[in-house]
Amino acid sequence: MIYKKDANFPYPLLTNTSKSYESSNFILDVNLEENSLNYRFEINYEIDSEFINNLLKNDEAQLILIIQSKDNKFFTIQPNQRFIEIPKSRMSLTNRTIIQLHLQSKVQIRFKDNDDLSSFYKNFKSDIVVAKNSLLGFSNVVTFDGSSTKPLELFEKKVDPTLNSDIKIELGTETIVIHYKNEQLQFNDLPKSNTLNNPYIYSGLQKALYRFIVNNGEDGEVDLEQLDAPSDNLDLKLYTLMKKKMVNELSVENMDEVIYSISDRILERYTSAVKELSLNGN
Repeated sequence: MIYKKDANFPYPLLTNTSKSYESSNFILDVNLEENSLNYRFEINYEIDSEFINNLLKNDEAQLILIIQSKDNKFFTIQPNQRFIEIPKSRMSLTNRTIIQLHLQSKVQIRFKDNDDLSSFYKNFKSDIVVAKNSLLGFSNVVTFDGSSTKPLELFEKKVDPTLNSDIKIELGTETIVIHYKNEQLQFNDLPKSNTLNNPYIYSGLQKALYRFIVNNGEDGEVDLEQLDAPSDNLDLKLYTLMKKKMVNELSVENMDEVIYSISDRILERYTSAVKELSLNGN
């Protein structure tokens, strides 16, 4: 269960709005990265209470990450753990996905030594005993609003009847532009026309990534971990996308693997679309 408002419990809870603790910060920040197979949640949290931090350190309490999307998923987080990877086959994220971090007791907890409580509890905190597996606190709620970078937003489509070829791929200042000699090449009269254009998308990514290597690499490869954000706008978009998709290195040799990682299996989806059209007799 995710708590969006203060909840009434018969004992003190650590929350960002609680008056039970003198300093009640329990702040969660989550950054999402992903590739074709996995979601990677980078987790940063801050707990002001020394009493609670000692419970975690002594293995008397644990952190539970709750991800609520189409259903609820629960993951135990170690005190020094800063990320969790989840296969996409196990869950799907929507723009209604919310995330919260809970504190749960692993043993019976006595509050007599909890000097972080507000003065209200001073005279009777020695009487406060919390059972094993009880909620000790919860963080703020983080709302996931979708991937911040979508590979197809890198592209523009234009029709130019004067072309000397069927298509021409041009690297613009911020986008990869696919010029078509005529609209029929875009498959606009067929279902899933965007997916049927994926081979052009693939070719555009190849051309843009090759230029990325030329602009930013040495000896035909780029170490993205060491590379500062490029000044070129299109390169910056590609850099951001690759970092989001957990790509650490780009080279001529691994370019196809990188495209697979950043493009959400565009050739696989193209193949499925063609098979579907074939089965439907189109």
